[in-house]
Amino acid sequence: METHSKLILNVAIGRRDQGTTNVFIEGLRTATAGRFQLTTDGFAPYRSAVSNTLEDRVDFAQLIKVYRATPEGERRYSPAEVVSTEVVPCVGNPDPERICTSHIERQNLSIRMGLRRFTRLTNAFSKSFTHHCAALMLWFAFYNLCRVHRALRVTPAMAAGVSDHIWSVRELLEAA
Repeated sequence: METHSKLILNVAIGRRDQGTTNVFIEGLRTATAGRFQLTTDGFAPYRSAVSNTLEDRVDFAQLIKVYRATPEGERRYSPAEVVSTEVVPCVGNPDPERICTSHIERQNLSIRMGLRRFTRLTNAFSKSFTHHCAALMLWFAFYNLCRVHRALRVTPAMAAGVSDHIWSVRELLEAA
């Protein structure tokens, strides 16, 4: 996600492993131009994927959260408490003031609220991978082109200069 426009630049759907991470970072390379700053969580495969694919034009850091152990019985329903964070510069010269994962964490909440298939303990889960991918791609297209972001007062695509108007859902579906 681009910080200022909130535009979702790339999506990779798959297992949380090195292969999917490589596909995601390669897609990010294709979706961007010039030098930029990237912050990820502490997932280890990001280091090699970013180093191999974007090293020549990225300032990259990881923000690693340390969680408190949850009391027995609360693990299933309650998120663990973050007790500290560690910033790890990985590639280039990342600006410490801009090392943050809050925007993408808020996006993850928007996805969970907009697509109930991500809500735990529900019967709205995806029954097929194909339908799951289609729902996600439709959500991201809707988010970028149709949904007005409160803080921006325009869609992310408009804020990024990719679109000149708010798309209707009809327009989005007809373009698909």
